[in-house]
Amino acid sequence: MNLFITGTDTGVGKTYATVLLVKALRQAGYDTAAMKPICAGERSDAEQLFEACGGTVPLNEINPIWYRTPAAPYTAAMVENRPVDLALLRDGFARLRQRHRSLIVEGVGGWMVPLEADFFVADLAAEFGLPVAVVVHNRLGALNHTLLTVRDIRARGLTFAGLIFNEIDPGDDVATATNAAILEELLSMKPLFVIGPGAATLKLPASLAG
Repeated sequence: MNLFITGTDTGVGKTYATVLLVKALRQAGYDTAAMKPICAGERSDAEQLFEACGGTVPLNEINPIWYRTPAAPYTAAMVENRPVDLALLRDGFARLRQRHRSLIVEGVGGWMVPLEADFFVADLAAEFGLPVAVVVHNRLGALNHTLLTVRDIRARGLTFAGLIFNEIDPGDDVATATNAAILEELLSMKPLFVIGPGAATLKLPASLAG
């Protein structure tokens, strides 16, 4: 399995979902590697992915660019006077793809987070060319953010792999109770994965479980 994982927003559980998926694939016998092209702020996301890969992929290959400023990469790059090195990201991705049959790439922030003034996470995903999965935090507002993200993925001619539905802190409101069913109806597809509250493992579909 090869995926580019994006989210409907920051803080929706992309790293959580990516870590669970990488661990599940590796436990199923895949040589899965992970990549977090850019970290801005703490580097804990990349460190978690390093651990999920069992230490088999060097941290600096998982995360080629690290800004200490907790902001969008374009903002952090200006603050630190260090433009995003797109060539470094492209080369790093190509090397991981060459060495591993299975690669999971986690984006930074949401789909339209800027890396440069005219280059966004969506553009990087398009260059990488992997199917795109969208992590959705089940909460009020999820429908709008999800549908906008999926519409743009499809408009760019990219493969929409499906939703990763993340039940981080399920509420008891109508939106939380109905979001999954409504998105399944509107997108005409079931979620790729559903992550329950506090899940420590992810169940792979039979086609991937080996």
